[in-house]
Amino acid sequence: MSEGKVQQLPLLPLRDLIIFPHMMMPLFVGREKSINALEEAMSKQTDIVLAAQKDAKTNNPEPKDIFAIGTVGTIIQLLRLPDGTVKVLVEGKRRVKIKNFINNENFFMVAAEPLEEDATNVVEAQALVRSVKSTFETYVKLNKRIPPEILMRVSTIENPGELADIIVAQLNLKLEDKQTVLEIIDASKRLEHLLNLMTGEIEILEVEKKIRTRVKKQMERSQKEYYLNEQMQAIQKELGEKDDYQAELQDLEVKTKNKKMSQEAKDKVMKEIKKLKMMSPMSAEATVVRNYIDWVLSLPWYDYNEEKHDIKNAQRILDDDHWGLEKVKDRILEYLAVLSISKDMKGPILCLAGPPGVGKTSLARSIAESLNRPFARISLGGVRDEAEIRGHRKTYVGAMPGKILQALRKVDKGNPLVLLDEIDKMANDFRGDPAAAMLEVLDPEQNNNFQDHYLELEYDLSKVMFIATANSLHTIPRPLLDRMEIINLEGYIEQEKFHIAKNYLVPKQLENHGLKDYKVTIKDETIRDVIRYYTREAGVRNLERQVGNVARKVAKDIVMNETLETFRNDTKTSESTGKKAAAAAKKGAGKSAKATATTTGKNAGYVVTPTKLVELLGPHKFKFGVIETENEIGLTNGMAWTEVGGDLLAVEVSVVPGKGKFTVTGQLGDVMKESCSAAMSYVRSRGPLFGLDKEYFSNIDVHIHLPEGAVPKDGPSAGIALTTSIVSAIMKVAVKRTVAMTGEISLRGRVMAIGGLKEKILAAHRGGIKIIICPKENEKDLKDIPKDVMKDLKVILVDHVDQVLINALDIKSPKELFKVQKETEFGIKAQYTGQAVHHH
Repeated sequence: MSEGKVQQLPLLPLRDLIIFPHMMMPLFVGREKSINALEEAMSKQTDIVLAAQKDAKTNNPEPKDIFAIGTVGTIIQLLRLPDGTVKVLVEGKRRVKIKNFINNENFFMVAAEPLEEDATNVVEAQALVRSVKSTFETYVKLNKRIPPEILMRVSTIENPGELADIIVAQLNLKLEDKQTVLEIIDASKRLEHLLNLMTGEIEILEVEKKIRTRVKKQMERSQKEYYLNEQMQAIQKELGEKDDYQAELQDLEVKTKNKKMSQEAKDKVMKEIKKLKMMSPMSAEATVVRNYIDWVLSLPWYDYNEEKHDIKNAQRILDDDHWGLEKVKDRILEYLAVLSISKDMKGPILCLAGPPGVGKTSLARSIAESLNRPFARISLGGVRDEAEIRGHRKTYVGAMPGKILQALRKVDKGNPLVLLDEIDKMANDFRGDPAAAMLEVLDPEQNNNFQDHYLELEYDLSKVMFIATANSLHTIPRPLLDRMEIINLEGYIEQEKFHIAKNYLVPKQLENHGLKDYKVTIKDETIRDVIRYYTREAGVRNLERQVGNVARKVAKDIVMNETLETFRNDTKTSESTGKKAAAAAKKGAGKSAKATATTTGKNAGYVVTPTKLVELLGPHKFKFGVIETENEIGLTNGMAWTEVGGDLLAVEVSVVPGKGKFTVTGQLGDVMKESCSAAMSYVRSRGPLFGLDKEYFSNIDVHIHLPEGAVPKDGPSAGIALTTSIVSAIMKVAVKRTVAMTGEISLRGRVMAIGGLKEKILAAHRGGIKIIICPKENEKDLKDIPKDVMKDLKVILVDHVDQVLINALDIKSPKELFKVQKETEFGIKAQYTGQAVHHH
């Protein structure tokens, strides 16, 4: 680099701009000092130094605020504008270095020294020139703002320094980067630096181009969709169709505003409608959103049925629909009484527990009718997925709310009676535990803000009355059981079954089988025979089935003998009808025709008598009131509880010579096997009292058997029956056939309390038993047993096995059994009689 002669020249400070040599640029000058510098240069016909300010915001720059290297330029044209500013066209000539500032108040005067470029490596310079030119071409293709004539001018320049100065002026660079290029005096180095800057700019421009292309495509797609939608709407208008979709959305908005529901739900629905407006109506997501809105709007948020609090009317409905069940009816009437006084009472959660066919479901229907609440039934049998209760998340395909909200939507009222049928039959697996999900539903303290997974909104279930039904309580988890009030329906006695059949089942089945308009009578004694000899159950479902069976066979009998008109209620039986029937009988139409002819002659209609019943249903299936004809050794009537009611369980024991072996058969569970072992151990320990020597048990084999070996049996209430049978077999003393017993035994001979006493006593009564032996601790349960049953039975309460043996075995005095007179805790002084309870 060679330095030239120092010149004194005026200075024009530039804001945000750098003028390079070989570059022509128009400038607008407004500052007074700058205008004075221009006028000085014009008046003296000299050049002017053009140097950039370090900070463009500085209005009155000092020497330190101006870059030291600038460009000497020639003023080609100067024009004064009306607003006082000056427009000037300058052309850069060469680089200069400001040596120092000369004092001058009107404008900047500097001593400027020209900077001359040194000769560079020619080969390297030519290579750089080529590279820079090709890179610049690429840049121009990406940056459309550069005019094509610049590219033509650049292609003709071969001087490295001039090429660098022309190109750098066209690049979109920061001021600092341009100043750096201006300060590089060596042409080759300047080109090299420029190449780096250009490469960086090209990368940025390529990314910008990609973004522009992507945005353009998206805009084109949305414009295309908009255009097609507009076309479709225009076509619909031409065809006379209105814009259904928009009208539908407006309709949804109106519905949402008018619907009585929580503010949270309203806000959520309005938000979803807003989202729906932004979507294409044909998209899959729009369908999901639309379904959700429909569900929220279709639920009965605060839409309640007006309840009736007329207790007398409720009592009449319950009595008309159900015979007996006094305890349940009282509980419902209590609830109604409280509700009529306190309007804010939360719906109770009742659980009707009892064997099948006792009327749990139909009772719930009657309760709903008496309360004037809509009735909804949810079957929980086999439900094993938590989502069936709480609903599925909206993200799943085919998602929907759970069974609770589905039931509410179906009845369209917010205060229905919901029957949770078979709550004990719920299962759980990897899909969750539905019983745990029911905890929130059935908790009066929590269900006022029940959250369904699909809805994701709080829903108030506190006004809903839940009634659950169950056959067995031990399969229901404890926390769930704790939330419900248990009402036990143990089963019906014969008298109750008779009234149910006469008042409800017979009329219903005759109507169902088309016999309502015919003179068909089922006698009272026939109904009793059906109950005694063709059914043995706690409920009345099988009884109804047998009555239906009778009605079906009667219908067939009437139709086959062509006596339809004869039995019509509205047709008077004429002589000719009687003659026709008699003629049919003579032709040999069968016994039934003869019976029919006989009854029609007297105008009595079709009467089903006990004799006719056997003809219709076949021989008796069960023995009623027929217990063993004689007292048997080693055979005791035990009493069992099952999920379908109580039952009698025979216990047989056989003693044969052997080696002390002890065998148990009859498919017994672990608990009952333990009862057998306890009974056996107790008898062995009492051997001396029975007058047996020490070696006696070593020389016999004892076999305990419970008949019906295919039926599994288990439970802790057969202890005293097992003991009685063992003692009977060992002592060769018969057990009274009219006695049935229940109670658990301890190794010391104590008789411990058991459960299900009512069901067991009802079963014993059905089986013709006269004497019941049960634990003294169960005396409290006797009050639940109907008086009609108790008057036929003698109940003996015991607390020791010795008392059981005295009352159960066929002996006249304890001395016949207890060979050794030994004073014991429950000795002879107590007379071994127990406490008899005889209810009249």
